Amino acid sequence: MTERVVLAYSGGLDTSVAIGWIAEETGAEVIAVAVDVGQGGEDLDVIRKRALACGAVEAEVADAKDEFAEGYCLPAIKANALYMDRYPLVSALSRPTIVKHLVAAAKKHGATTVAHGCTGKGNDQVRFEAGIVALAPDLKCIAPVRDYAMTRDKAIAFCEDKNLPIATTKKSPYSIDQNVFGRAVETGFLEDIWNAPIEDIYEYTQNPAVEREPDEVIVTFQAGVPVAIDGKPVTVLQAIQQLNERAGAQGIGRIDMVEDRLVGIKSREVYEAPGAIALITAHQELENVTVERELARYKRQVEQRWGELVYDGQWFSPLKRALDGFINEANQHVTGDIRMTLHGGRAVVTGRRSQSSLYDFNLATYDTGDTFDQAAAKGFIDIYSLSSKIAAKRDLA
Repeated sequence: MTERVVLAYSGGLDTSVAIGWIAEETGAEVIAVAVDVGQGGEDLDVIRKRALACGAVEAEVADAKDEFAEGYCLPAIKANALYMDRYPLVSALSRPTIVKHLVAAAKKHGATTVAHGCTGKGNDQVRFEAGIVALAPDLKCIAPVRDYAMTRDKAIAFCEDKNLPIATTKKSPYSIDQNVFGRAVETGFLEDIWNAPIEDIYEYTQNPAVEREPDEVIVTFQAGVPVAIDGKPVTVLQAIQQLNERAGAQGIGRIDMVEDRLVGIKSREVYEAPGAIALITAHQELENVTVERELARYKRQVEQRWGELVYDGQWFSPLKRALDGFINEANQHVTGDIRMTLHGGRAVVTGRRSQSSLYDFNLATYDTGDTFDQAAAKGFIDIYSLSSKIAAKRDLA
């Protein structure tokens, strides 16, 4: 029986060439799987037909935008996930979504191997392969660019030799990955970390320096889930899409950073994630209102570890799953409205209201109606500082 390989297919040059390349190198039949996580571009049916024209024996496409938003972006919002305190895990979240479809296709078609188009220098090779073995330990993984030294020059030559139906001339100077949660841009002149980004690299966001009217928005959450924008019900996908448009129009969500890759190198990345940053900003503020102090303090530690695990390709790991349970519990009372002004590249919170609020006006006010017993503070401070006082007497003696 002929071996079968499931290929993560984008429709671009590298993965189109990989169909024939894998067949020649391994003798296997190739099944192409394309997953729509909101990256835009070509119609899925066009991509499916191209895969077949390039030699795939089967080609599957999946509209996974809602699945991606609800199953992957939403947990990141609940976790306020920002790798290195800045990056909202745009690419890292899409990889496990794609992995689930690749593994399902491998089981359906009796494939023994899954292939992807990643290089040997990036994080995505780890995210794909660690995810695949976590879901299907018996599957093998190959990466033509990495394993068979499939350079771009070789890919173009192969494409022309086989007369594959794909353009080979247009080449962006950047490496770009995008989905509904954001957009990542690297390589080209950005590899010199002294070079400032130019306006041409951005697509999801407008220049925040341009004068425009502010945009006020109210985001409603139910147990950590965005359920309405300005009082109108939305799905998670719609919340991201609407805030991508509105926050993006105000230049919100631009991130230029040097980050620590899992493989041990530092990499300069430019991201655009307007909807993600707006939603995380709103969610963080609602947590400030509704989550008890000690739980909130501990959750911040969990958020950092959760983000590192996801960035490092451990979406399906036991620790990540266990932390999901904690994060969901911590979001139990994160219900209410956050008002923000979107303007000048920033989402600024200007109002909060919640039936689950722990903010007590009568305890907080310094005016008439103050119910806080200030007289109790002296004894509290005496006991709270007692151990330091005893140690100071010894150390200053």
